[in-house]
Amino acid sequence: MEELPHVLWAHRTMIKSSNGDTPFSLTYETKAVIPAEIGMPTLRTAEVDLAQKNEALGINLDLLEERREEAAIREAKSKARMEKYYNSKVKNTSFKLGDLVYRNNDASRTEDTGKLGPKWEGPYEVTEALGKGAYKLRDRDGKQLPRTWNVSNLKKCYIHKM
Repeated sequence: MEELPHVLWAHRTMIKSSNGDTPFSLTYETKAVIPAEIGMPTLRTAEVDLAQKNEALGINLDLLEERREEAAIREAKSKARMEKYYNSKVKNTSFKLGDLVYRNNDASRTEDTGKLGPKWEGPYEVTEALGKGAYKLRDRDGKQLPRTWNVSNLKKCYIHKM
């Protein structure tokens, strides 16, 4: 419990990579003075002219909104960069009606096949595409499966229809 204030202080005074600034400086428009600097005299704390400091703080507070907007723009750019990286790794997969697919055995949880059991079961036929990667399936006997299946739990089956 004694360490919590120090952890919070460190969090508020660390530069965030997403916006290039500290939460403390975006709130108060000034650099934070660490507790160690308050206890011992340093150039930063010893040579402070309070009248000039208050005037500078007033000017900084006037410019605070502009700095916050710049930080928001940098953060949006950072998020767009992360999104672009993530989306470059995603494989777009879709199935048409009548396609044969295998379904993931872990997702179906019909039976525990153990470590050496099959990972995929099927083939199943896609009977309906519901949008956003959801599909209705039917087995080889023509029996409709009771729920929808997400594309992440399906993979294309490359055998000919019988």
